[in-house]
Amino acid sequence: MTTLGILLESGTHARAHYALVVAAGAAALGREVTLFATNAGCRLLLDPCPLLDDPREAEISARGVAGIATLMPACVELGVRRIACEAGLRAEGFHDLPLASGVEVAGIATFLEALGTGQVITL
Repeated sequence: MTTLGILLESGTHARAHYALVVAAGAAALGREVTLFATNAGCRLLLDPCPLLDDPREAEISARGVAGIATLMPACVELGVRRIACEAGLRAEGFHDLPLASGVEVAGIATFLEALGTGQVITL
């Protein structure tokens, strides 16, 4: 199976949530997955994650849908590689903020190298 790359540029709850849905689904099927967050998308990889306070998180959880709080640890357990873009962190002023445990800081070349000839999904 080919590697799946998820490029998360958006900082909205909806996009970040679905990036994790796709990542967890692909990893559960045995695919290698690399999640690369850049610009506002880096919000997903901050510690604490500000998206957990978004009203949408409580809404979807109340409806029985796994939210970011459930999907992120599942992605970690399934071996999803998480990279925060160094330039994206700087562009958004996040470069001095803590990142979630296990998150790498690297550039686009690292992301593209990890993918090889794999697929890229942009959210």
